[in-house]
Amino acid sequence: MSLRRDFIKIPLAAALAGSLTLTALPSFAQQVTLLNVSYDPTRELYVDFNQAFTRYWKAKTGQDVSIKQSHGGSGKQARSIIDGLDADVATLALAGDTDALVKNGGWLAPDWQKKLPHNASPYTSTIVLAVRQGNPKGIKDWDDLVKPGISVITPNPKTSGGARWNYLAAWEFAKRKYGSDAKAKEFVAKLYGNVPILDTGARGSTITFAQRAQGDVLIAWENEAFLLEKEFGSKFDVVVPSISILAEPAVAVVDKNVDKKKTRAVAEEYLKYLYSEEGQDIAGRNFYRPAVSAKAQAKYAKQFPKLNLFTIDQAFGGWGRADKEHFADGASFDQIYTKK
Repeated sequence: MSLRRDFIKIPLAAALAGSLTLTALPSFAQQVTLLNVSYDPTRELYVDFNQAFTRYWKAKTGQDVSIKQSHGGSGKQARSIIDGLDADVATLALAGDTDALVKNGGWLAPDWQKKLPHNASPYTSTIVLAVRQGNPKGIKDWDDLVKPGISVITPNPKTSGGARWNYLAAWEFAKRKYGSDAKAKEFVAKLYGNVPILDTGARGSTITFAQRAQGDVLIAWENEAFLLEKEFGSKFDVVVPSISILAEPAVAVVDKNVDKKKTRAVAEEYLKYLYSEEGQDIAGRNFYRPAVSAKAQAKYAKQFPKLNLFTIDQAFGGWGRADKEHFADGASFDQIYTKK
């Protein structure tokens, strides 16, 4: 199923030029700088959003704001903040990574997710499958990924938030189809037996699949799959599985840092603006599902396929339990994955 869309082209490869990019702004005396530490596939989203926010903030306050972006695997980015990366806001791939900032140094308040609407998730996404043009291996659903001879590209769930969504989506599919966690574990072990390489982040896996031409199928964020088609045109198709997970990336102000840097006011407004009509439209334009704006949801409804979605709470009892059972040292992923 091809889901190509006609939007302004933003080359994926260009986003890899460096881990830090700076929104270009004129130099004024009255200026504030924010650092947004995010996960891999949000590069294009925040380039677009940062330009809109700087205009909004200038018009509202007269102050110039420049916004630096840092991107990488979500878990790795969380550890960078814990180790001292001076983030004003954390816009990570999953709430569990943000919770790590609470548990490891008290970088933000335990109730951080209640400070913004929609559990601090201004946009959502899901997990789909990207395949080569014409789908030569006939991949239609999750169970095709465990067949002999199928090469699957997905990042490492120890460092990538997107990879954890991928892992749990496959696990729940198998649990529902085959009836137990034990069967799901066997299924996911077979799937990772077909994975030749684990990149540290989702964008790295996209580059491995698209530019290095490795693998038959890429397990990807929905927005990343759309960007892949936009960048490379008819070389790739998107396969929508029968069931997937509702991914809810969460955003938060890093309290310790903004209080030290005296940037709380602009940092809080920056995240709130993601919920504005302009912020929600930018999310949709960048292939994320707007979480709160009915207008943006209606505008981009045809862009997103309808599929059966479950939540992390429904299937796994939340991120705390999922991390402990699947991604902690010695948990299910460590048990099933054999290093290549």
